[in-house]
Amino acid sequence: QVDVVESGGGLVQPGGSLRLSCVVSGDTWNVYHIAWLRQASGKERESLACITVSDGSTYYKDPVKGRFAISRDNANNTVYLQMNSLEPEDTAVYYCLTNRVSGSDCFAYLELWSQGTPVTVSS
Repeated sequence: QVDVVESGGGLVQPGGSLRLSCVVSGDTWNVYHIAWLRQASGKERESLACITVSDGSTYYKDPVKGRFAISRDNANNTVYLQMNSLEPEDTAVYYCLTNRVSGSDCFAYLELWSQGTPVTVSS
């Protein structure tokens, strides 16, 4: 069992920034990658960014390249998503997911354990 708690969401104005945090605990010995996804109301879940726990390699999907940055703090079992230049289209619930399949693509085999943190971008 893996436990994931996201935090840091909230209301921000267009052009603003937020940093989301994801604390992963429990049975984490085989968590190889951690990803951030989001789901806007009425839309499908969308992958954003992913990080490999062992070496910190990062991967981004096109909608967030250059605006969002994923990072990790292994000592505190925490992954961050720094979000800059936020737009109303970024409004969604943001989720942190884990990949426990060795040798797989970062965005594959993602498992959801949490409720997410809501982000609203509005003036």
